Amino acid sequence: MKVPKGSWVQIHQIVLNPEERAPQVPDDTKQVPLELRVNGFLDQDAEIGKEVTITTLIGRKLTGYLRKENPRYEYDFGQPIPALLTIGQELRNFLFEEGRSK
Repeated sequence: MKVPKGSWVQIHQIVLNPEERAPQVPDDTKQVPLELRVNGFLDQDAEIGKEVTITTLIGRKLTGYLRKENPRYEYDFGQPIPALLTIGQELRNFLFEEGRSK
């Protein structure tokens, strides 16, 4: 199935192969390639798995292998830390109370 030109897509490329990694990188990291995944607009019709060029939101042209059409953002900031959940409100209360008492 072809993905049409102009579609929002994700590409994948290998930036460094394991043997090209810096010597100070931890051993377990040295064993795998440094990979890049970037989202952008497809510059030509293409099929998943084929090498393509995309244009990113800031206008950069990048080449890589077409990985996904209409990718979603899949990152987060991990599990919530209970002590941090209320800190914003506590700070507002502190600042408001301090401001009123002066």
